[in-house]
Amino acid sequence: MARKKITLIGGGQIGGNLALLSAQKELGDVIIFDIPQSEGMVKGKALDLMQLRPHDGYDSNIIGTSNWEDVKNTDVFIITAGIPRKPGMNREDLLDINLGIIKDVATNIKQHAPNAFVIVISNPLDAMVYAFYKVSGFKKNQVVGMAGALDSGRFRTFIAMETGYSAQDVTCMVLGGHGDTMVPISRLATVGGVPVTDLIDNKRLKEIEDRTRVAGGEIVKLFGNGSAFYAPAQSAIEMAESFLKDKKRVIPCASLCEGEFGIDGYFIGVPTVIGSNGVEKILEFTLTNNEKNELSKTLNAVKKTVTETGL
Repeated sequence: MARKKITLIGGGQIGGNLALLSAQKELGDVIIFDIPQSEGMVKGKALDLMQLRPHDGYDSNIIGTSNWEDVKNTDVFIITAGIPRKPGMNREDLLDINLGIIKDVATNIKQHAPNAFVIVISNPLDAMVYAFYKVSGFKKNQVVGMAGALDSGRFRTFIAMETGYSAQDVTCMVLGGHGDTMVPISRLATVGGVPVTDLIDNKRLKEIEDRTRVAGGEIVKLFGNGSAFYAPAQSAIEMAESFLKDKKRVIPCASLCEGEFGIDGYFIGVPTVIGSNGVEKILEFTLTNNEKNELSKTLNAVKKTVTETGL
């Protein structure tokens, strides 16, 4: 059986880690794609990763390219292309520059791999995945944004750090836009099935929620230049693996809502089933009045950014 084909649009920090993780999990053969000016860099990363193979035991082939012809018949695209945040910038500050990039990428993917499943990471996430969807004309099950997977992972991390228990046993969910208005659902969070609300007092839990909302910015400040790349890469790989292996994982993702949670026509973070047909279902659950209000706020933030795309 032919190997699956995974193309990573953008060969920066996230792109390089995506390539490594894809190869180590042997999800398929990997293409790292970037602009012609960066072709040498992505070819170098690909060759370096190929030379890692004898030591790590994987056999995926990895190439770097700037030629769109090389991405034909790709099964999964993961788009990281765009400029990263700098200290003092929010995700929305990136809109104008990254919108132009995502339009070009969408047009070329539509031409060269119209049946692919596409995971968008580029910021501002909720607007970029919407723009890709509109420009490409892809079906809604083919396009998804990596947002809640990362945000929920950060929430899980902070809960694990606070309790001292294994992060593997922490289950939680973050809904809404990929920004400071995101909505951590603490009442559903558990550690090994035990409600987090029984383990952490309300005041401290609120502080953890607030840290989750600005977790990306915290890393940007620490780096001084650039944004997170290890955790975002693994979050996207979880999504790609669920598609390629038809795992039916339920992952908080920026999916196109058409009435779910009272939202219509926008990509926003919701519990999403990802299988071999891409986005297969959005799982709804009953929100409290406060959660509804918070989700309404994050939706308004998403709508504002989407409106600014002009699409």
